[in-house]
Amino acid sequence: MFKKEKIKDLHYSVTGLISAAELQTAADEILTEYGKTAKMPGFRPGHIPLSVLRQKFNASAYGEAIDKLMNRDLTEFTTAKKIRLAGAPKVDLAGWEIGKDAEYSLEFDILPTLPTIDLEKFTVTKKVTQVEESEVEKSLENIRKNRSVAEKQDEKYAAANGDVAVIDFKGFIGTDAFEGGEAKKHHLILGSGAFIPGFEDQIIGHKIGDKFDVNVKFPSEYHAENLAGKDARFEVVLHEVRKHILPELNDELAKSVGQESLDALREHIRKILADQYNDVATQEMRTELLDILADKVKLELPDVLVQQELDMAKNEHDRQHAHCGDKCADHKWDEKKERKEAERRVKLGLILAEWGTANKIEVTRDDMQQAIWAEAARYPDPKQVFEFYNKNQNALSMLRGMLFERKALDAMLEHVKTKEKTVSANELFKQK
Repeated sequence: MFKKEKIKDLHYSVTGLISAAELQTAADEILTEYGKTAKMPGFRPGHIPLSVLRQKFNASAYGEAIDKLMNRDLTEFTTAKKIRLAGAPKVDLAGWEIGKDAEYSLEFDILPTLPTIDLEKFTVTKKVTQVEESEVEKSLENIRKNRSVAEKQDEKYAAANGDVAVIDFKGFIGTDAFEGGEAKKHHLILGSGAFIPGFEDQIIGHKIGDKFDVNVKFPSEYHAENLAGKDARFEVVLHEVRKHILPELNDELAKSVGQESLDALREHIRKILADQYNDVATQEMRTELLDILADKVKLELPDVLVQQELDMAKNEHDRQHAHCGDKCADHKWDEKKERKEAERRVKLGLILAEWGTANKIEVTRDDMQQAIWAEAARYPDPKQVFEFYNKNQNALSMLRGMLFERKALDAMLEHVKTKEKTVSANELFKQK
């Protein structure tokens, strides 16, 4: 066991002593294990004399022996004290030599004890939003647009907002054509904002076969510096105009999206919207409860965890701003502000971890699979997401940790008081 101990808040400093005889015994046991598989000229594995093994492996065996015995002492100490480490201890073994007693010191932080949290004293706001029929109809119109057919129009038809214009164009600054300003048979959706402001507006009203100029001014912050802020003229030829023809709003449209009827489709949309509203409202409740926990729960924080969180934030900040030079003047690292944020993240992480463990929160295999499937669905090639998690155990651990915290937070929400507030969809999403 340790000879001395010094405690200040969550920080421990202890010293211990391992006798030379105990070290030698532990090192010889490790050497014996080495000898079972080691290959040395003139000896069969498992028959190498201990004296020979010492000549080659003594230093590494002693290193393992010290680690083993220090860990033994530390485990006995933390078990007796009923404390848990917040991170790996800092070891000082200065001046030790093989054959002598090993006097060492360890410094480490421990995890705090979570105080009793009376969740029933906390109140969060639950925003309630009714599904408006106008939102249902808007969704139906989007479905119609997504299933519209762009039909070619004749020479008498004048291009309108929302149509697809098939054009040739060539751009000039003054009398000089500029690089990248020319294309043939380009398909442009009028009103999409894909081109320079004002370009698409000047095509509206033209008919097939028209040749005309479009005069615009490049934005001052345009990505190509040689064009930024300059006046330009485009020679345009309109080859085709395609108008989007929307399908009829009927049962056939509903069946094309997997619903039995138009009424069933409307009900399906109402449910989707209601689920979306509920998800946003729940997320706001989570955020509100986190703010309450950060403010109301008093908890000492291990310095080692705060520093680790701060270091990760600094590394991410430096990575994001590595190549922006003077443009990053407004994004300088603010040590005081970032430390406060790091302390908040550590505090909330400890609260959720301790409360979740005490209340038997578990992340199931089904939870993990659903989360990975949900993420994979956001990518063009879901297989890449599955392969990433199959090959990256750290990513899996991080995902499990995130799910654990969310489940713990949701379980906490079941115990707090709620007050309902009716809001419109616009109010619900205004900060999203």
